Amino acid sequence: MPSAIRGVLVRLLGAVAVIWGAVTCAFLVLQLIPGDPVNAIIGTNALVGPEQRELLRARYHFDQPLVIQYADQLGRLATGQLGNSYQLQQPVWSVITDQLRPTVELALWASLLAVVLSVAVTLLTSGRSRWPRRISSLLELVVVSTPAFWLGILLLTVFSFHLRWLPVSDTGDPRSLILPVVTLGLPIAAILTQVLREGLLAALDAPFVLTARARGLAEHSVRSRHALRHSALPALTLAGWFVGTLLGGAVIVESVFARPGVGRVALQAVSDRDFPVVQGVVTLSAVVFVVVAAVMDVLYAVVDPRLRRRTGMVAA
Repeated sequence: MPSAIRGVLVRLLGAVAVIWGAVTCAFLVLQLIPGDPVNAIIGTNALVGPEQRELLRARYHFDQPLVIQYADQLGRLATGQLGNSYQLQQPVWSVITDQLRPTVELALWASLLAVVLSVAVTLLTSGRSRWPRRISSLLELVVVSTPAFWLGILLLTVFSFHLRWLPVSDTGDPRSLILPVVTLGLPIAAILTQVLREGLLAALDAPFVLTARARGLAEHSVRSRHALRHSALPALTLAGWFVGTLLGGAVIVESVFARPGVGRVALQAVSDRDFPVVQGVVTLSAVVFVVVAAVMDVLYAVVDPRLRRRTGMVAA
């Protein structure tokens, strides 16, 4: 079997394993939540008799052993079906897709801000002078150590309540996206900058950089075109991981800024014990991780041509 086909099969099997593991863990964790799931469907204060409760239990297969429920869930997942929301009485995919656009918009802008800011700060603070690097490192440590909800409240207090430059919540104004994007993107940018700067400083002492300087290349060209590319792989790995975890960060940010999105849907579903919606959000998160990992494999080969043979890619 050719190495390229074997590599693709390994990636597909790995993707299936990741999604299966996420779905299985979510199923087991949801079963540990105390309480009767029937109450999540009809409400704890609803006047429903024992017969109706048993009918609902049989309808949703709560009367079946956990192994049967688990197999039934995997079967629905294999056909792209996740059932209906207990609370909204709508297909789970419809519930998620209705709120997907605001979350994707927030995640994309936050990722773009983090990457651009980290590259810019790295190039500006990796010179011979140590003071800019020390000041930047201190600010990065403060940002990383600050909880996301506190950072969001701080930004709201300064720019919305006192200065009144930006809206407090999502009002349809494009400016209402600025503070959530900054809240979500700043911690990612701080960590990426630390990793990227360390790699860049190490690359600047490499022999190929001395060769580039000896050829008369300008210092900014040496840093941006040669050293930065050589040091990008660790930061690229972290960036891919952060993009995959943005959905979890969006839960806090969307709650602080009263924005619609998948994060708020997931939080409300956990509060309401709406298990199908929770399972759907977990499945979506696993798929995002798989897609991001595939994109990272391609980007690795683009950044470092030496990896193309190893990953089964052929240079164009």
